[in-house]
Amino acid sequence: MAGGGKKEKGEGLGRALIRQRNKDAAAAKERGNALASARRRAQPLESVIEVSDIDAVLQRAAEADRFHSALADAASVSSSDLVIDLDATGETDDERRRLQKEQEALHASSLRVPRRPPWNARMTVEELDENERRAFLVWRRNLARLEENDKLVLTPFEKNIDIWRQLWRVLERSDLLVMVVDARDPLFYRCPDLEDYAKEIDEHKRTLLLVNKADLLPLNIRKKWADYFKARDILYVFWSAKVATVTLEGKTLSGYSEEDSVSIDLDTKIYGRDELLMRLQTEAECIVAQRRASVTKEDHRASSSDSVSSVAKHVVVGFVGYPNVGKSSTINALVGSKKTGVTHTPGKTKHFQTLIISEELTLCDCPGLVFPSFSSSRHEMVSCGVLPIDRMTKHREAIQVVADRVPRNVLQQIYNITLPRPKAYESQSRPPAAAELLRAYCASRGHVSHAGLPDETRAARQILKDYIDGKIPHFELPPVTADAEMEHEETSGLEGPTTSAPDESDGSNSDKHDDTADPAQPDIRHVLSDLQSFDLATGGSKAAGKKKDASHKQHRKPQRKKDRSWRVGNDGGDGTAM
Repeated sequence: MAGGGKKEKGEGLGRALIRQRNKDAAAAKERGNALASARRRAQPLESVIEVSDIDAVLQRAAEADRFHSALADAASVSSSDLVIDLDATGETDDERRRLQKEQEALHASSLRVPRRPPWNARMTVEELDENERRAFLVWRRNLARLEENDKLVLTPFEKNIDIWRQLWRVLERSDLLVMVVDARDPLFYRCPDLEDYAKEIDEHKRTLLLVNKADLLPLNIRKKWADYFKARDILYVFWSAKVATVTLEGKTLSGYSEEDSVSIDLDTKIYGRDELLMRLQTEAECIVAQRRASVTKEDHRASSSDSVSSVAKHVVVGFVGYPNVGKSSTINALVGSKKTGVTHTPGKTKHFQTLIISEELTLCDCPGLVFPSFSSSRHEMVSCGVLPIDRMTKHREAIQVVADRVPRNVLQQIYNITLPRPKAYESQSRPPAAAELLRAYCASRGHVSHAGLPDETRAARQILKDYIDGKIPHFELPPVTADAEMEHEETSGLEGPTTSAPDESDGSNSDKHDDTADPAQPDIRHVLSDLQSFDLATGGSKAAGKKKDASHKQHRKPQRKKDRSWRVGNDGGDGTAM
């Protein structure tokens, strides 16, 4: 009996340990399911560019309180570095722009994509979530310090951690990273730090710059961009999702010549659907082969030929980029059917999607993200389609970006309108003002608000949509070409005064002596010439009349002093009549 009791006691202890272990595993599973269900019950995943809602502000304050204990030291160090400068400086626009460029170059390393903290399979869901939120909050604090600098202008960026989590998963899964950019301004949509982050995850990962909407660029402009990319060792491909979709449907796109896709020059050729799929698969297989070759070289387990044949069976290509650059349209064109939603409003894709093209190739679509940068303004981001047009509050500033980039005659020809010409005292080559363009467009289309005034908001939305869709032609040149043109303009500007120098030499030499004697004295000759041109434009009769009136006012007839001797003085009388 005693021995049997000991045996039962031993079996009970072992079973108790097993039950405890199973209970802990079940509890951890329940916590993970509860966290997952809480995320599902939460609001749908949306992009947060600006924290303006009171709920977002409260959520940010709650996160700051949650991790305040872990970041107390960093916060104290950052608060000691805060310096308030109350001295007013009289800087010019050129000096302010130069100082801003210097500050941007100095803090360029701080403007980074948020990194995912290290993790392993043994971590729980709560630990992983807490580590990611803590690292994301540190990244937000670093950007907040940059925003405190008055000489830096930080553009709106993505502030939702769930959107960045989609990017982290796409980067970890993909072998080849494809960054989709707009061909009209590729450098605006390119994020160099994202390429560095991909290299940090895997040194063999490469980033392919997919230059979408290349059909909107002339051949000579594509040639300049191709030379720019090759000079900087950037892997690129010219592509047009719209042309590929129309070709897949058996139609032809108006205004597009097939010579661009059948071009012999591979540098400026616009790739088709099959050619792009083959190029992506070849690049991804090369990357996987290099990775396996390096691993086998270290382990000495298999030959490089066997590793290449074994890993080249399946590759994953991830697509990332700004919102509304054509990632989903590219995915649909490559798949051959509509697998992802496509709209003009940025931020349609909410979660990353995995699409199997074949047994060897898989595509992964990532939601569009707005990366932090110094180079652009909010109005420029609205005009480029990165931020939603329907949510803009100041439409004239965004339209001014369009008016500055597109020539006056092009706008008049596209919309069949007549813009007001500059005044006589204004520069004749100045771009049209936003109010002039909006009012002319409203007058030609009959857009009137309920108060009888021109409906500028409706006109601004239509013009911006035409600007984004390519109805209004525009493009940016590479920086090298732009600098060369600026130098050419400067040289041509310097040649102008040299030709007019003999006309100025007819005067006396006293002016030159005065200029050399006192260089700090302001030169008013330009002001006088502007006034003379203004007088000639407005007419000499008005000026003469004004001068006559002024001389008449200066030589007024002297007034006679009034005689007030009739007034009775205070002689101490009682005021009775004499």
